[in-house]
Parts: sequence; structure tokens; C-alpha cells
Amino acid sequence: MTPRDMTANPWIAAETRGAAELLSVQGANLFRVAAYRRAASFISQLEGDLLEMGAAGGRGALDKIPGFGPAIAKRIHQDLLIDRLEALEIAAHDGRLAALPGFGQRREAMVRSALANLLSRRLPSRTLGDLEPEVALLLDVDQEYRSRGAKGELHRITPRRFNPLAQRWLPVLHTSRGPWYFTVLYSNTARAHKLHRTTDWVVVYFHHDANPEGRRTVVTETQGCLRGLRVVRGQEAECRTYYA
Repeated sequence: MTPRDMTANPWIAAETRGAAELLSVQGANLFRVAAYRRAASFISQLEGDLLEMGAAGGRGALDKIPGFGPAIAKRIHQDLLIDRLEALEIAAHDGRLAALPGFGQRREAMVRSALANLLSRRLPSRTLGDLEPEVALLLDVDQEYRSRGAKGELHRITPRRFNPLAQRWLPVLHTSRGPWYFTVLYSNTARAHKLHRTTDWVVVYFHHDANPEGRRTVVTETQGCLRGLRVVRGQEAECRTYYA
């Protein structure tokens, strides 16, 4: 097992504790608040890396941890290990993790290393061969995301990168199509902000059973015969066939 001071657990515990305080302020059920506080305390004492557990085994792996109820494991997995994974990555690079009491730069570097190893499992789509959704499926998921996001039907998160006003603006979609599972959100990269494409470029993460996670970006084409149409980057030829 990984020593506690070499894991992302302190950050996750702090996030979970913050969620408990927010629920308390909002007047949520006291038992629910207490459950989050117990989870935060347990995470801070956990020997294994919760991030690695969730990445390797999903919510099922978290359900098996003593002291975790199914509801807490679900929220930890969805909110912390998926929606906020980018936030952890940024915190590990901008000094906020190192500033945590008892954390320091050495442990921050260890988290960066663990994240690099974890994110490297998200192999580029081209390595997945036939195990990749068809263009029609990716465009359908893209349409659902943008439509439901515009209607305010999706949960929104507060990205910590390029968000100085701490606005909760980034909608996130978790959906499935047959055997495929998708997590979808607008691109929050420096390039997307620079080109004012944060409400156009859609990043679609997908996985199938135990296969590595893949990723594609869907954009509005600005040139050529596909101009004005939604296109899956790297699959322009397939998109031309699809629209034809």
C-alpha cells in the first residue's frame, strides 16, 4: 500500500470536508453532513491512494472500502475522481498542494508523478483501433451535451484553471450509448480560451468495459467542405462520409 503522505488523499479529504461544510451551510440533512465528515476523516487516514483505487476499479472499488457507504462512494467517484481530476492536476502544478499543512513540495511532486502515470493510461484514441465509438455516436453525444447544457439541465463545476472569478460555468455530462460510457465537457485549455472556443470545443472521454479510456474533441469546422459543421478532430474523413 502507498504511504498516506505519498498520495492525493489529503487533497481529496480536504475537498470532501469542504463539501460537508457547504452542505451544512445549505441546511442539508445532518446525517448526510456527518457522512461526508466521516468520509473525510477516513480518507485522511487511508493507506492506499484513493485516486488510484477509483481509477482502477471505479465506484465498485470504493464501495468495498470499509467505512464507505454506496452513496458516499458514488459522490467521491463522480465529483472528485472525475469532475475534479483536472483541478487536482492543476493544484499539483500551481503550488496549492504544496501549501497544504504537512504536504510540501516533495509530496506534491509525488502526486504529479502519480497523476502522470494515471493520465498516461488514457491512451490517445488512435491506439484503440476498432474499440472506439463511431463518428455518428460521438456527434450524437456532442449534440446531447450542447443541447442539455444550453437548457441548464447539466451539473456544472467550477474549474480552477483560467477561472479567476471562480464561476461555476462548466457543464459535465455522464451518459452511455450501448456498451459505451461517456464523460463530456467543454475544453478548458489555454488555447480554447485564447481562441474563444470554450463554448465550442467539446472533449468527449469514452471507455468500453475494461478497455483504456479514449478521448476525442468535437469542434465546429471553420474551413473547407465541412465548414460550419460539427467535426470530430482526427476523423475528418469519416465526418465527410457521415455528412455525405
